[in-house]
Amino acid sequence: MFLPNSRYSRVATVQTTTSTGETVVALKLRQLTPARGEPQMVQAGDRLDLFAHARTGDATQFWHVADANSALDGRSLVETPGETLLVPGS
Repeated sequence: MFLPNSRYSRVATVQTTTSTGETVVALKLRQLTPARGEPQMVQAGDRLDLFAHARTGDATQFWHVADANSALDGRSLVETPGETLLVPGS
């Protein structure tokens, strides 16, 4: 269902019923492990994939940056220039 390098690739699923009676499969909530990282100051135009590529050489690992900063929406981490976020290494 997901690519092997996806943050969701090893997440268990559950089956549930919606309020309309439809049965759906959903992902269980992932437990985030504490991540260490180097603090980086956000500049205008920054993106999580660019931070990930600079630290690991793999832009698809952007979700590690979001997880290290407990962000549900990673875009919020780069909205405000001057903010600091943690960028984990390889």
